[in-house]
Amino acid sequence: MTITIALSKGRIFEETLPLLNAAGITALEDPESSRKLILTTNRADVRLIIVRASDVPTYVQYGAADIGVAGKDVLDEHGGTGLYQPLDLNIARCRMMVAVRDDFDYESAVRQGARLRVATKYVQTARAHFAAKGVHVDLIKLYGSMELAPLVGLSDAIVDLVSSGNTLKANHLKAVEHIADISSRLVVNQAALKLKHDAIQPMLDAFALAIKK
Repeated sequence: MTITIALSKGRIFEETLPLLNAAGITALEDPESSRKLILTTNRADVRLIIVRASDVPTYVQYGAADIGVAGKDVLDEHGGTGLYQPLDLNIARCRMMVAVRDDFDYESAVRQGARLRVATKYVQTARAHFAAKGVHVDLIKLYGSMELAPLVGLSDAIVDLVSSGNTLKANHLKAVEHIADISSRLVVNQAALKLKHDAIQPMLDAFALAIKK
């Protein structure tokens, strides 16, 4: 019985490694240097698959992976259907923010009931945020380089993840509203948790213990 864990490259992979080690799992290959998408571990019954961050919930939902690690931003967009989310891993932390050009008067625009154009890849999150505020928005879906949108007049504002804020400053943008704190969560396929409980539960317990330390 093999346990498949879905991870994305970069920060989430790096910050998940200590948690895997706590569960006695060591990746035998580095996804940054290997072109393989299925990585072996020191345990014959555990393998890692490398997928896009936005695809992790889908792989877990449909059972192609038993466990995955995904940001709350990705899970909110996905909806979390069919997923058990037992742990906030407190890794890959950042903030979901509204940002505008330095010279844009966001408060006045919102107060006057103007219809804002907002560029984002987090459409569901942005829609819910502005609907709760009673602000009318036209959402423009982008997949990258969000900061460019206000600079060239594509949008009035963006909704995006912010870590240090340096990218915003470098592009003469400012964060004007905090939507949510984001961190990565452990997600588990509900059917797998029942069928492979004896193998999966010890991993969950080890992750939980490692987080508390």
